Amino acid sequence: MDPVTTNEREIVLKSIAQNETGRAPPDYSKDFETLEKMEWAFSRGDVGFFKAVLESRPSLLLRIHAVCMLADMKDDRAVPALCETLKEDPSPLVRHEAAFSLGQLEFKSAVPTLMDAMANDESVLVRHESAVALGSIGDETARPGLIDRLQDPDEDVRLSAEVALADLDFLDRLRARTSR
Repeated sequence: MDPVTTNEREIVLKSIAQNETGRAPPDYSKDFETLEKMEWAFSRGDVGFFKAVLESRPSLLLRIHAVCMLADMKDDRAVPALCETLKEDPSPLVRHEAAFSLGQLEFKSAVPTLMDAMANDESVLVRHESAVALGSIGDETARPGLIDRLQDPDEDVRLSAEVALADLDFLDRLRARTSR
C-alpha cells in the first residue's frame, strides 16, 4: 500500500471540512508571512506595528492574533489600539477578543470604552465580555453601568454583570481588610 502524500491528506481534510460546514475552510496561508512579522514585532514590543495591522483590517485570523499578542505584551501602550478595535472592528469575534484582552491587562484607562461596549454593542458576545472585563479590572466607576446591565435583555449579559458586581464587592472587602 502506498503512503498517503501530504497533498492528498490536505485534499481529503478540506473535503471533509467542506462537507461538514457546507463551505470550504478559509485559506490563511497568505497570512503566514504577516504572522511571522507579528512574532518579530512582538519580540521587540512594537505596539505600533500591531496598531497598523489592526487598522488595515486584514483577515480575521490576523486581527485576532494581533489583539491577543497586544494583550500578551502586558503594556499599557496597547490599550488605545485595543480600545479602538473594540469600538471599530466589524467582527463581533474580534471585538470580543479585544474586550477580553483589556480585562486581562487590567488597566483602568480601558474602563470608559468597556462601559460603552457593554451598554451599546449590538453583539451579546461583546456586551458579556465587556462586563466580565470590567469585573476583572475592578474599578468602582464601573459599578453604575454594571447595575444598569442587570436589566439587559440578554441573560448572559445580565449574569456577567452580576458576576462582575460580585468581583467589585470582593475587591472592596479585600481592600478593607488589607488597609487595617
